[in-house]
Amino acid sequence: MTDAQISMEAILDAAQTLKGIVTRTPLLESFEANAILGGRLLIKAESMQRTGAFKIRGAYTRMCHLSGDERRRGVITYSSGNHAQAVALAARLLGTSALIVMPDDTPMAKKAATESLGATITTFDRDTEASDAIVARLCRETGRIEVPPSGHALIHAGAGTAAIELVQQARETGADLDAVLVPCGGGGLTAATAFVMNAHAPRTQVYAAEPVLFDDTRRSLAAGERVKNPKGQRTICDAIMTPTPNEMTFAINRRLLAGGVVATDDEVRRAMRFAFQMFRIVIEPGAAVGIAAVLAGRIDITGRTIATIVTGGNVDPTRFCNLISTTPTNKD
Repeated sequence: MTDAQISMEAILDAAQTLKGIVTRTPLLESFEANAILGGRLLIKAESMQRTGAFKIRGAYTRMCHLSGDERRRGVITYSSGNHAQAVALAARLLGTSALIVMPDDTPMAKKAATESLGATITTFDRDTEASDAIVARLCRETGRIEVPPSGHALIHAGAGTAAIELVQQARETGADLDAVLVPCGGGGLTAATAFVMNAHAPRTQVYAAEPVLFDDTRRSLAAGERVKNPKGQRTICDAIMTPTPNEMTFAINRRLLAGGVVATDDEVRRAMRFAFQMFRIVIEPGAAVGIAAVLAGRIDITGRTIATIVTGGNVDPTRFCNLISTTPTNKD
């Protein structure tokens, strides 16, 4: 199996590998929220996953296939937080070491959580340095094995297990999904979800959900080729501030996605508050873009059933409280 491939067999194998490692996160529904929205909104709460995000699914799946020699050499990755924590935990579980390349503006809570799991962190400036070049150089210098956030078949297979659970849980609740919105950074979970839905629920449309200033996947779909986000932009959605879609995942997303939807930072704040009030869950900004797009009317939910994967909940309590209590600026 090459990095560019994804298969249902690999996803099902990953589900077996992950038994006892990850949890089957709930699919949440609020009748009060549905009444407000005029349709059914289902939330796949990966914020309740181990390490607080879906990323452990792909990281562990990839790393459990390391050889003995590779485990002795250790692993390296780039991440702004969630994948970093997943790799750090998987390294600890599998008896290896992890070096994480992180943007220097990563929230301190995510840095601290990563270090608490035993990983070593090195930082870089996302505006002047390229993370892939730094990782490539450190791979050469240290001999470590790269475990990328996306763009690897085993990473995709692990991510796909969340989508398999979503399909199963929707059927258990009698839900016929019209659409699934996936918060999208590099595009690995988005691609895996689109692949699973195409195989098991082909009528269900899958959309990438992104911050309005980091909608590289949406614009790439429109252009028919990968395009980059301009440098120097910022969003509260730090988990999905990627510079451009991953080449491998974009090939899948270009073929299978129905499109992309966006949300402003103010809309994301509203979505975080809505999720807390209606679903009683704490989610990080980047995980809320799907909910935000629904609330903003970027996709019509009236009389329909729409699911979104809430990809993570790694947000400092103080920052969370500040974000959901912030008065909208109407400048995003």
